[in-house]
Amino acid sequence: MAWSPGSLVRRVDFGAIFGTVLILAVFTAIDDGWWSGDTLGSIIRFSAILGCIAMGQALVIMAREIDLSVGSVYGLAGIAFITLEADLGVPGAIIAGLAIAAAVGFLQAMAVLRGRVPSMIVTLGGLFAVRGLIYLWTGGTVRSLPEAARTHWLTRLFGGEVFGIQAAIVWALVVLALLSLLLWRMRFGNRLLATGGDPATALSQGVRTDRTKTAAFVLCSLLSGFAGILTLTNAPQTHVTLGDMMELEAIAAAVIGGCALAGGRGSLIGAVLGAFVITSVRFELIRLGAPGSWYITFVGIVLIAAVIFNHSLAFWVGRRA
Repeated sequence: MAWSPGSLVRRVDFGAIFGTVLILAVFTAIDDGWWSGDTLGSIIRFSAILGCIAMGQALVIMAREIDLSVGSVYGLAGIAFITLEADLGVPGAIIAGLAIAAAVGFLQAMAVLRGRVPSMIVTLGGLFAVRGLIYLWTGGTVRSLPEAARTHWLTRLFGGEVFGIQAAIVWALVVLALLSLLLWRMRFGNRLLATGGDPATALSQGVRTDRTKTAAFVLCSLLSGFAGILTLTNAPQTHVTLGDMMELEAIAAAVIGGCALAGGRGSLIGAVLGAFVITSVRFELIRLGAPGSWYITFVGIVLIAAVIFNHSLAFWVGRRA
């Protein structure tokens, strides 16, 4: 099929593409240092980390659920990595951090699916419970990663550079490629979208919707934990508030990227671009010396605008079809 402007507009991630182009144009016009290597490099690196969380959130939203605990899981996995490194070494601490994150996702999935409790309630409880666990585990103080661990080859693989590119960016691209393969080239993707789009029909076609949603929750938590470890291998000092409010940024990025909160529709590339939009605005507001409340206000306004825009776009595409 030949490309046309209409085909671009019909993409579920059109809002994220438009937002990215707009951000680049506006910030280029108002900030001479926008395209400097340090500024853009930092923005892309943080966008990659948030993008990993947003892609996991996108999977859950496509399944018609939501996960409000990803920021706390991000912090828990990162702190587990630093805390357990002394006993398990770098490889063992990374595996343990990821296993803890996956376990949180599994437990929450069981509460949602077996307990028949809405995912918003379960994961809101998970947000507070996991954050409280961080305080209980650390006593409010977290040590930094020792120098020997910082120079470990695995730490450098996750937190250094790969062929001159910051490792977080490379890993985000790897995650995007693998999840895209899983979503668009394997049965899991069809089952996930069917589960979120029309659960009754999916069940009638033999789709194990509970298993599909469980996989989405586990992958979401796993990616959040992976993002936390990516962060701390690059900046090996942390605090107990690590990941605070990141759940809102991840949800906003996924929705900006075209994920419908009603389920059955979304884009992984859009989620990453949504993360870039949010991170870019945060950096620019900091450079302009704006109060931190401006950023929170922006995220709230953009989230509402994205929901309205995506709903209107879906309605327009439906009428055109």
